[in-house]
Amino acid sequence: MKKVTLLLACGMIAVNTYGQKGKIVYPITKKGNTVDIYFGEKVADPYRWLENDTTQETAAWVKAQNKVTTDYLSGIPFREKLKERLTNLANYEKIGAPFKKNGKYYFYKNNGLQNQSVLYVQNSLNDEPKVFLDPNKLSDDGTVALTSISFSKDGKYLAYTISRSGSDWREIYVMDLASGKLLDDHIRWAKFTGASWQEDGFYYSAYDAPATGKEFSNINENHKIYYHKIGEPQSKDILVYQNPKYPKRFYSASVSEDQHVLFIYESGEGRGNTLFMKDLTKADAPIEQLTSDHNFDYSPIDVIGNKIYFSTTYKAPKSKIMVADIASPKIDSWKELIPESTSVLAGSEIIGGKLVLTYNKDASNHAFVYNTDGKLLHEVKLPGLGAVGFSGDREDNLAFYSFTSFTYPGTVFKYNVETNESTLYRAPKVDFNPNEFVTEQVFYPSKDGTKIPMFLTYKKGLKRDGNNPVFLYGYGGFNISLNPGFSTFRIPFLENGGIYAQTNLRGGGEYGEEWHVAGTKMQKQNVFDDFISAAEYLIANKFTSKKKIAIVGGSNGGLLVGACVNQRPDLFRVAIPEVGVMDMLRYHKFTIGWNWASDYGTSEDSKEMFEYLKTYSPLHTLKKGVTYPAIMVTTADHDDRVVPAHSFKYAAALQAASNGKNPTLIRIDSKAGHGAGKPISKVIDEQTDIYSFIMFNMGIKPDIDPSKKISGM
Repeated sequence: MKKVTLLLACGMIAVNTYGQKGKIVYPITKKGNTVDIYFGEKVADPYRWLENDTTQETAAWVKAQNKVTTDYLSGIPFREKLKERLTNLANYEKIGAPFKKNGKYYFYKNNGLQNQSVLYVQNSLNDEPKVFLDPNKLSDDGTVALTSISFSKDGKYLAYTISRSGSDWREIYVMDLASGKLLDDHIRWAKFTGASWQEDGFYYSAYDAPATGKEFSNINENHKIYYHKIGEPQSKDILVYQNPKYPKRFYSASVSEDQHVLFIYESGEGRGNTLFMKDLTKADAPIEQLTSDHNFDYSPIDVIGNKIYFSTTYKAPKSKIMVADIASPKIDSWKELIPESTSVLAGSEIIGGKLVLTYNKDASNHAFVYNTDGKLLHEVKLPGLGAVGFSGDREDNLAFYSFTSFTYPGTVFKYNVETNESTLYRAPKVDFNPNEFVTEQVFYPSKDGTKIPMFLTYKKGLKRDGNNPVFLYGYGGFNISLNPGFSTFRIPFLENGGIYAQTNLRGGGEYGEEWHVAGTKMQKQNVFDDFISAAEYLIANKFTSKKKIAIVGGSNGGLLVGACVNQRPDLFRVAIPEVGVMDMLRYHKFTIGWNWASDYGTSEDSKEMFEYLKTYSPLHTLKKGVTYPAIMVTTADHDDRVVPAHSFKYAAALQAASNGKNPTLIRIDSKAGHGAGKPISKVIDEQTDIYSFIMFNMGIKPDIDPSKKISGM
């Protein structure tokens, strides 16, 4: 193949993917002389210049890296057939559970390959649905996503938020429901917020407008709550709450269904939040602080009469339900209504005057109905082990829930909370036969003997001969639980003898706050040990071998993949760190990274914390000349959650350190962010590249028939 060189303005040289003898030739990334000093220790940061994502120099580097990656991926012989197969598999109707507002039913539906799901409305469940709001019309390429909706209590207005190109920034628009027309009301620079209505206006949270050119990287500080009155410009919005003493905290607001109480949440300091409230029935009522310890979660469920119902981890690591009188709302007056269980309380809502509670037991959901006096009425019989989400009106016994599992596409059931009867409401027709596959749950020992649960999904009749390809996925952080869920993108991998393994690491929320804390700060190594032990278990039990394991994770899971690759490069064949936190010494200096200190600690906390972070930081633990697995880093230009500089610097350092035996690529998406709201067209492209890269580097020649038809559900 003829060698082609491209001279870039920054002085880097990039060539096509393959030089002579098929070797990948990477862009030459210049090194700077930046050095930071932490507690007397010097730490070089030669790729600091890549943190500035708005310069021509960085843009040229991105272009050069993407060319190398694109050239490599385009050379995978089965990639186009796989893309066609994944596109066909994704092309099925997806319908969400209906929810009732102002006497009408609303639901989201995607016909199959629509970039964004469409919001529909119907006057009754028997009426023909009509399109209510189609976010696909908000942009030509599907990169504007509808992120939340909120109806005014009087049924006159809808406030909805949108995100552009995957950014965390939100814009709020208001629709007149009678005419269907947009009003002039338009809110900008909102973040981590929806709209919570009170009378003829709503509360929302926002930051001051960022400096031009730094919208997606500068640190976010001084979050504020405003009240917007319909018809007024944003400049006249009323500042309701701010706390300038603590610029690195979040503030959000919600209003009770009866509009009697305003709740204000403060978070960002510890593992939980504090809670404030204001009695909206009394003129000039003060804002009262109800709780003070940031290491517990305090979540109002709703207000019924003079009682406030809460879910909380206060003195209950697995969470419980408490109740308070609206006249004495401080936590000292709260009373336990439903005590902590052996399972973890994961969801709570009031439907039909009943408390519907969802619990996590060994990472699967179970649901129960209680009356508001705390008496257990019945368990909701679910189709199997999986994940469930409820929707319903607090005055209506009719509810709906969506259920999914690894081999069970998202299906909607109609549910009566009074009679405990479930009936199938809507089931998708997917080009997939669940009877051909099986899911089992295993419990394996981690390095310190702790038993870790892991789900394995594979084709029936699989032989445990140590030669099966494995897609091992984990997260392990921020009290987030990984429950079973369905994805069509896994199907070709499973059809070709693959195993999808999803492990529930410490640091997550599967077993409550103690499980979470066991994977944080100076105990973060537990998470990596858990993940490494999962791979070792699969090898020891003849499911697979070192040559057949791909590890994948996103965000905190990207950190997981990067850290484990550096600690055990011999154990994995492929690694995909997606939008990962890769620079553990500087993560807290960008956008809302400071908020992760409750899980990670920071390099500024103490000498011990700095040294601990440096021992596993993916950027700082790469070693020259090591044979690393085949690695494809993924990130996106509008990711203002985990800024792309993490992946840029890591990829540059990885390419410099690796001995070149395996590909070390970076895939940088455009007009995309951390993942939420990504249009299906971009998702298909990304998943095609990920699975192609994995299978190609495992030496798999998949049997892919894009037009394959099997008897589905």
